[in-house]
Order: sequence, then C-alpha cells, then structure tokens
Amino acid sequence: MQGVSSFGLSAVSNIFADRTRIGLPAFEFTVCSDHIGLLRTDLGLLMQVTAGPEAISGADLVILLPTEARPLTLHAPIIEAIKGAYRRGAIVSAYCTGTLLLASTGLLDGRRTATNWEFAAQLAQLHPAIRVDGEALYVDEGRIVTGAAAASGIDMCLHLLRREHGSSVANGVAREAMVASRRESGHVHSLLPISPGDRTAHSGSDDTPLTEVLAWARSQLHRALSVNEMARQALMSPRTFARRFREATGTTPHAWVLEQRLDRAEELLETTALPIHKIAQEVGFRSDSVLREHFVRRRGVAPRDYRRAAGRRS
Repeated sequence: MQGVSSFGLSAVSNIFADRTRIGLPAFEFTVCSDHIGLLRTDLGLLMQVTAGPEAISGADLVILLPTEARPLTLHAPIIEAIKGAYRRGAIVSAYCTGTLLLASTGLLDGRRTATNWEFAAQLAQLHPAIRVDGEALYVDEGRIVTGAAAASGIDMCLHLLRREHGSSVANGVAREAMVASRRESGHVHSLLPISPGDRTAHSGSDDTPLTEVLAWARSQLHRALSVNEMARQALMSPRTFARRFREATGTTPHAWVLEQRLDRAEELLETTALPIHKIAQEVGFRSDSVLREHFVRRRGVAPRDYRRAAGRRS
C-alpha cells in the first residue's frame, strides 16, 4: 500500500533476514501489495513491488505493516487473500495502523487487539466488536497477533519467532539484529533489556553502569544474586540502584533476574541434552522442582514437556 512505513519494512525484513550462515532457520520474505509496480513509502522512497495478493496464498505468516495512507482500508482482493490465508491455517499479524487495516477483514472482531495508543479510540469507534488494548506492546490471540507502534513490531515478530521456533532462535536473531530479545507485553512504556546486545533506553540519563551490571548479572545466573550485590557492581546505593533499575526496565531486579533464569533454562532445554536438575543448577534454581514451578507458571507446561515439544518443532 502506498505510504507504507519505511521503518516497518526495514525492521520486519531485518528480523526475517537470511541468517542460515550462523545456523538459524531460513525464512522467505516477500513484500506484496495490491499495487504492482512502484510503491512510495512514508519517506518518499520508491520501491519496486512485483508480488500481488496471490503471494499471500502460500504464506505461513502474513504481516500488515503500518502506513500513512488514508483511508485505512484494504481493497477487496487483499481482504479475501488474507481471510483465505487465515482459513488455510496461516498466522495473520499487524501492528500500529496496520491493525486498523486488519480490522477491515473482520478477523479481529471479538478479539483483544493491540494498536498504537494514538489510534486506539479510532479503532474502537470504527470497530466496536473489537476489544482494543491501547497499552499492550502486543497481543497474542493464537493465529491472530497484533502490536502497538513503531518498535513494538520488532517485539511482536520476536515473540512470534520465540513461540514458533523457540527462545534460542529468537535470541539468536535478536543478537544478530542488535535489538532487545524480549520486552514483555505488559505496557507500552516498559523497557526490558534482555540480551547481551541490548541497550537500556531511559531518556535523560546515562545508563552505562546499569547496562554493564545487567551483562554481568547474566553471566552469574548460576548463583544467588541480591539487589545489594548488583548495586555494588553498579557503584550505586541499593536504593538508588532499585530506583534507576525500575526507571530503565519497568520492573524490579528480582523479577528481571527470574526472567533471565527462565530464558536461559528455555535455551538449554532447546539446545542441550542436560538433565533437568543440571539445568536448574546452571540457571540458579535450588532444585528442579523450583524450576518446574516457575516454568509452569510462565509456559503452562513442565520443562520436560517443553523440551519434548521443542524437539518436535526443530
């Protein structure tokens, strides 16, 4: 569609780029539109589009990108192609104004849906059957996944990679793309730096010490980590450290460390044959039963079942 987001095109194509050289799965990325030929982006850049709605018929994942085009509606051939892909079993996704485009297909009716907070009221007014969530980074409704604005599209795509291919693939792509590997879909202003390549993004402050202590903490997951010790590592008082940590990440040090332990446990379950009790030790849980308790709370399945499912997926 004319006026498509240049950032959206760049971000999504980067996430699904060919990284087979480093052992990651191969993805075939295709840009299609109802307008074959030259397409002008929101920055005025021209790109040649050679695929039309027919390209959607073979897709496993369809993503509707943000656009500046108005009105925010799709032409009938695109609507039918998207609905056909969904009926066939494909995942259909959209974020920012792309969510308003997806709403015109009717696939969002009755579902909780994320979008840019600026357009939440408009989406709710135009489509009262949709339960609009203007606060979430992304909303996972199974084969329909929607996201908020701008960088939230990256979070949404990494979530899909993690869900379909596992944490090791999602984290590998995030490291290569130099983006945060996980920002939980709680609130659009929550910034959760997770991977070694992450950078905290709290405006108006120098978070270099905090970034460094996060990297250090990830290397110490096998043992107990207290707020006092992390504060000493950051050369801050515990009170200042806790405040700066919450400002930069939107969560507490304790909750953040727990997420790191579980992320690492997922990777080890996916990529190694280590016994469950050894994995529990590697990531800092007192026993495999403690790992199991936290893992079930996060994933809804026990670590052993998760490993079995990951083996089938690969």
